[in-house]
Amino acid sequence: MPTPPKPYLVLSSEKKSHRTKAELKQRQQAEEALLTGVALKERPEVKNNPIAHKEFLRIKKLLQKIKKNDAIYEPIINRYCILQAECIEFEEKREKFYQQLRQLEEKTNEMEYKDYFKIQSEIQKNIINLDKQIQSKRKMLLDIEKENIMTIAAALRSIPKKVDKNENPLLKALNGQ
Repeated sequence: MPTPPKPYLVLSSEKKSHRTKAELKQRQQAEEALLTGVALKERPEVKNNPIAHKEFLRIKKLLQKIKKNDAIYEPIINRYCILQAECIEFEEKREKFYQQLRQLEEKTNEMEYKDYFKIQSEIQKNIINLDKQIQSKRKMLLDIEKENIMTIAAALRSIPKKVDKNENPLLKALNGQ
């Protein structure tokens, strides 16, 4: 699979490219046409969740650095932040269950053998169920991360590398040339 073309910002910052000025200008215009020009906004459910809010601010800062802080990515970034927060919350719950299991093991001689195994079994089932939920959330996070990267890369791949030499006579007439 060929490597995707470099974005205009990379080409202009390198100041060394085999592309002509017309090709660079066309690339810049095409990249700008893929963005809405509206900044990414945080949804209320993300803003109200401290973990999701922190993740949103982190991602927004990263997107600003690569000039991709655009509303077109808003739904997926907000969803990603909520899933990230849910994943962390499940991990905290799992840790609490694990601590309860450790405390139960310390009290084995104070309990009846039958009760001990019943409680231990229930805690272990809860830990396993939480692990399954965490894994499914992590899978969703990974899918979003891949898709988000692929979406940006796909947008860049849709930009033609070469300037179209054949001028469209209709466009030429409309432009008054």
